[in-house]
Formats: sequence, structure tokens, C-alpha cells
Amino acid sequence: MRGAWVTTVYNLDWPFSTFDPSSVQMSDMKVLFDELERTGINAIFFQIRSESDAMYESSIEPWSRYLTGLQGREPDPFFDPLELAIELAHERGMELHAWMNPFRAVTITNGYTIAANHVTKTHPDWILSVNDLQVINPGIPEARDYIVDVVSDVVSRYEVDGIHFDDYFYPYPPNMILLEDDATFNQYGSGFLNANDWRRDNINVFVSDVQSAVKGIDPGVKFGISPFGIWKSGVPEGISGLSSYDVVFSDPLTWMEAQTVDYLVPQLYWPFGGGQDFALLAEWWVEQSSGIHIYPGIAAYRADVATSGSNGFSASEIPAQLDFSRQTDGIEGNVFFRARNLGPASNQGLTDALKNHYYSTKAFTAQMLYTDVGTPDAPTSLTASLIDEGVFLRWDPPLTGFAYANKFGIYRVRSDAAVPDALEMTNDEQNLISISWDPEFTDTDALEIGGRYYYAITGVTPNSIEGPETNLADVMILGTGIDALPERMALSSLDVFPNPARSFLTTELSLEQAAEVRVQIFDVLGREVADLYKGASYRSAGLLRGRWDLVDQAGQQLTPGVYMVVARTATERISQSFVILR
Repeated sequence: MRGAWVTTVYNLDWPFSTFDPSSVQMSDMKVLFDELERTGINAIFFQIRSESDAMYESSIEPWSRYLTGLQGREPDPFFDPLELAIELAHERGMELHAWMNPFRAVTITNGYTIAANHVTKTHPDWILSVNDLQVINPGIPEARDYIVDVVSDVVSRYEVDGIHFDDYFYPYPPNMILLEDDATFNQYGSGFLNANDWRRDNINVFVSDVQSAVKGIDPGVKFGISPFGIWKSGVPEGISGLSSYDVVFSDPLTWMEAQTVDYLVPQLYWPFGGGQDFALLAEWWVEQSSGIHIYPGIAAYRADVATSGSNGFSASEIPAQLDFSRQTDGIEGNVFFRARNLGPASNQGLTDALKNHYYSTKAFTAQMLYTDVGTPDAPTSLTASLIDEGVFLRWDPPLTGFAYANKFGIYRVRSDAAVPDALEMTNDEQNLISISWDPEFTDTDALEIGGRYYYAITGVTPNSIEGPETNLADVMILGTGIDALPERMALSSLDVFPNPARSFLTTELSLEQAAEVRVQIFDVLGREVADLYKGASYRSAGLLRGRWDLVDQAGQQLTPGVYMVVARTATERISQSFVILR
């Protein structure tokens, strides 16, 4: 795991300003994700819910004020930040985990305009107020269910790779809950000797309910939490500080024992030595983990002169923490807080250390051996061809195997003499040039004239289990052009991908001569459900491509099942079946 938190609250990482137009915000996200990719990050934790609001299009909660300056106001021109973040991350070979603050509702009471559909307006009976802070009451079952519904909505509508919570359950000092939920305890606390045990149980039940909802919709979506780095003061011996067990009523040991989380990212934002020793804490979390993945959170902000203040790290501190993490069994990676402290930040050489040493090659995220470890079959029909941007690769996803592949490893080697061994080629991380969530990829890196380059593709599951490789496809660089071998020889053929499809389908139609062509979708009973491109007809020869978002003629999402794409001319009919999954 090579993660980075992208913080949207208070406009810390993105967007820079609520006054920027949509085009600037979209461009800034692209630049930020480019920087993270170059740094070697392979998972982005993108904050989409900071104050019971939405950094995405939601019918449940209002738009975030950190996007447009006014809670409930959508971007104009419209765009969906979460949809864009998923697209940009996957294009760059990075996972996208949707980061939510579960219970915080209002950070400053009367400090800004609250939208009419905000939970504090629609369910004021669910809200606890402490000083200027308002939170959703974790002790009310219906209030917890509301947040589970928010999570379920995101997982069902977006191709996120994970759901991630920070550690704001019950609030931190100076807003610590004391007697504000006494009435709730009296109503729901039967069987508990004290309110503190009941509060911890509320969070434990909530965590379990979220995991059940996420896995019920898509078992491949990961669920993780970032708890405060100290469980209890004095645990382990020599550690002192805030006890999250007693203050925010967080009990991650229960989550790990019950396996209601896939991973934890304890916030270990301290150096080696002292009362919050990084090494002591990291080792303690691993010892308690029951095999659950532990990714210590790293305080990149303390290496950056712009954000470190008087608590700055030395230049050697974070590299030493990364070395320690790699040498400690049970630590499966790290996550950096926060994104803007990487990339071009003045972080005492941290970015260069990541690029040139720690993260110099691509990597899949770590495999979780306590969940689905099935292997996908090999993708098939890999081809390579020349387009203006570079070498275009296309392949068919595997339809069989013990698990499905939701992404693909793309390998490349140069070999001017012997044909390389495909297994050796895909077992060397130096050859992994990218990770793609689509069954196609364009290699835009400059290739050396006179060289022959070989490509192979592997299928990879949501749990980063990698299957066998495809056939090899090779290209020979001849002067200023690329001669692709094998050539695409399809004449009057129809290809569809990805298959199975989850959110979109690409059609590729090859014509040897000009003709009027219509492309339609039929269900298994032969009923037309969609007329692609709204009845428009193709009239030119060549390779024709189009994308369809799996909606019927009324704009409704099609149900899972088997369908048929049919391309027709006046004299011939070509068809290809495909499957829709959800």
C-alpha cells in the first residue's frame, strides 16, 4: 500500500478555492493526481464527506460547501468530483478509496449556511451539540442506519475500490461528549453498566453494519478505518497520550478480532523515541491485528516546511519510518497525510526518495489473505497497433477463473533477438509499466528506434491477486513509425469490451468498405432495449468506436443479465453477446 489522503475539508488539498470555476478545479485535480502518480502512490484516499455533505452528486445529502462556497449548491458547469477522481486515478493505475467522516455534521454552529436537506434540518432529533460542534448521535440506531445508507449509495453507484473512515466517531476534546447523550443512553442502553461501554458498542455495531452493507453490494470493495495512533495511554508500556478508547470510544481491537474491517491505518504521526514512539506503536498495532492489514499513517506534513510549524521532522525521519515499515512483518505499506505535502512540496527530499528508491517501480496494493484469494484466468486476444498517441493495446478480459479481474497489469520488455519468456517477463516488477482498469491501454512513452518491444497483460482481482499472462504482442520501431505485429486484420467485425460490463461498454466495429450501419442492443427475449447513438448511422469505412453507459432508451440503468449487440447493414448482420454485472 502506497497511499495518500486527498483532503477536501477546509480546501486543504483540493479544490484550492471555492471561487475557482469548474474547469480550473478539474484541471487542478488532474495535476494533483499526476504528481501523486509520479511520486509512486498507488492508492488515493479522496475525502468525499466531511460535514454530512457530499463531494459527489447525491440525492441524500447536500453538495459540500468546500466545492462551491455554499452548501447545497452544485458546480456550474456541472461535474462530479468523485466520478472524475475515480476516472483520473484509474487512468493512472491508482486505486480510489472514498474517504468519509462518519458522524460530524456541523463544524461551527451558525458559522455558515446549512442546506435544507442537511441532516441537521431533516432530523434535528438525531443531533448532539457540544460547544460549536454538531454530530450525528451514534447511539440512535436509525441515525447509524442513515450513514450506512449513504455508504451503500456510494458503493452501488460509483466504481470505488474502497470505503475509508477517519477516526471522528464521538468527538475529540475540547468537544468531548459528557452528558449530552444521557437521554439516548436511557432509551437504548439497556444491558450496559455504563455509558462508555454502550458508546463503544454503538461504534462496533456501526462498523459491522457498514462492512456488511459494503460487502453485500460488492465484495471486492475494501473497507478500512484510520484510528488515532494511541489506543490507550500506557499501552504499550512507555506510551503516553490521549486514549482514543476512552475519549472517542474507538475500539479497533474489536474490529480486527471480528474482521469487520479489511485494514487499519493508525495515525502514527510521531517520530522514533519519546512518549509516542513510532516503532513501539507500529509493532503494537501489528501484534493486535489478527492478520488484518496495518498501514501506518505517515506525517508527511511534518516534513514539509510549509506545514510543519515547530513540530518539523528531520529529513531522515520519514525514510527511517519507511525502512522500519518494510522490515516489520505484518506492516503491508503506508499512507501519507497529506497529498499536498508530496509531489513538488518542499519536503526535504521526501518526494525524491519515494520516486527514486522506495516507489521506483509500479506495485499492486497488498493481498489480503483473509478474504477472497481466488485467481482469475488469463486475458486473451492481446493486440498492439499504432495510433497517434503511441502503441494501443487491447485485450479481452477473462470470463472464467476462481475470481474476476477488475484491473490489469501491463508489462513491457525490449528484446531485439529472442522472444522473451512471458512468465519471467511478468514476474519482474521492473517490467510493470502500468495498471489499467479498462481492457485497453495506450503506451505513450517514447520508444527507441530500431527496437522490438513485447507486451503481456495479466488480470488482477480487487484483492490484488494476479493471474497468468496473455499471449505476447510485439511492435518494431521502424524510423519514425511503429509497425505493429500482429496487425489488426478484422474485416466487418464487431468487438465489445469490457465483458462482463459494470458501468459502460465500448463497441468496436470494423468495416472494409463504406456502408450505412445501425447498432442496437437486445435482451435475451429479443426485445430492443437501446438504439446506440440515437439512430445515427455509420457511413465510413475503418475502425469505428463508441461508448455506451448501459442505459435503456428511457435513460434507466439496465438490470444485470445477458444482452446482445447487433450491428446491421442492408445485407449483413453481426452480433456479439455480453454480460452486465452489478
